[in-house]
Amino acid sequence: MQLPDMNLLVALDALLDEGSVVGAAQRMNLSPAAMSRTLGRIREALGDPVLVRAGRGLVPTPRALALREQVSALVEQAGQVFRSGDAVDLPNLERAFNIRTNDLFIALYGAQLLRMMHEQAPRTVLRFVPETGGDDDAVLRDGRTDLLISSSIDLGPEIKVQSLFHTRYIGLARRDHPIFEAPITPERFAAYPQISVSRRGRANGPIDVELANFKAQRRVALITPSFHSAMFSLPDSDLILPMPANILNSVAKLGLPLRSFEIPLSMERVTVMQAWHPRFHHDPAHRWLRQLLKRCCSADPER
Repeated sequence: MQLPDMNLLVALDALLDEGSVVGAAQRMNLSPAAMSRTLGRIREALGDPVLVRAGRGLVPTPRALALREQVSALVEQAGQVFRSGDAVDLPNLERAFNIRTNDLFIALYGAQLLRMMHEQAPRTVLRFVPETGGDDDAVLRDGRTDLLISSSIDLGPEIKVQSLFHTRYIGLARRDHPIFEAPITPERFAAYPQISVSRRGRANGPIDVELANFKAQRRVALITPSFHSAMFSLPDSDLILPMPANILNSVAKLGLPLRSFEIPLSMERVTVMQAWHPRFHHDPAHRWLRQLLKRCCSADPER
């Protein structure tokens, strides 16, 4: 059986990462014409156009999006075969890793991640950096942050991104909240004051778009940047908090008198991702951290 040309795999990774023929050509030190010919060979091999024109740019096809992570992982693994001298001495590694994320992720995975790190690299330090508004690109580009973990990542084209896990939104209210006295419909869900958790101070989101389909509108009475501060606002109020379902174990551990319910709307599942700058992509210690974090998140607390 004839093996496929591995150069096509590397070129496909560059094309999907750059989102343009010119950008991929520059990365691979090829002319745009040569990269265009390579894209033609990739299209023929996959039986898919891979990148299609949208206005002045190119966008990936659904098949290309589905292959993106797999192709990136294969190229990374192939690169490790040819790299030497990049092993990291974990028992003697002294390094502080800065991870930017929200309080919910820290509560769910912080202690577990640190334990896994210290099993292999006991001299490392884990530093969580609080989220602030509007400078995600900057903190990754200037090297202040090793990883950004979020469900709403909108970064520059050079930033590397990997999916960690999926979850969904549920509703949370005090145990004796009147919403539990009858079936929860979109109209009854919207009738009670709600909390919006947003580091940018936003009150509206996908929930409001779905409610509009039922000609219903909710009232956001409280906006907070922290899920945990929002939870502690529930026991003594009629507030409702929409939040990721994987927090339910933490709610139980806190012993708060709260009860969850399914939001009666067609809500898309949330994908939580980790992002990093290409400067760290081939750094052995950073790669170890990324792989460790992926394993740490592989057991979904929601289950």
